[in-house]
Amino acid sequence: MYTGTQFSVFLVDKPGVLVQVTDKLAQSKVNISALTLMDSVEHGVFRIVCDDADRARAALRSLNIPMTEPEVLMVELPNRPGAMADLCAKLGADHVSIKYAYLTAGAPGGRTLGIFKVSDMKKALKTVDTRANRKKADLNIRRPRALRA
Repeated sequence: MYTGTQFSVFLVDKPGVLVQVTDKLAQSKVNISALTLMDSVEHGVFRIVCDDADRARAALRSLNIPMTEPEVLMVELPNRPGAMADLCAKLGADHVSIKYAYLTAGAPGGRTLGIFKVSDMKKALKTVDTRANRKKADLNIRRPRALRA
């Protein structure tokens, strides 16, 4: 569990715009660790977390497109049913609101990276860190029995 920089890139809804961004990142040798793309009426929001934020920032700025750089919570989760629900329950129990979230596709038996924009980063880090220290070997957070199906 750690924090990272997410790039929220605002894209005009036209053919070829997304390839411009992804091609520039590829040319700059920037690996995308996680991504989501959301559309709206006039533009899309391409949210990405990269392995090298400084190199990604330079590549994206060279395209002269609008973007923001919010701080996000990044949590490795076991790739199993309910892993995200368990973490969401713990954050909710500590009154941390999740503004949005997305996950990488984890390999079977592997790990999944969860990206969370939260209302209170300090509290979220403390909540997740407390849970991780209880189970050092694995961030195997469990939902309270009342929330399990």
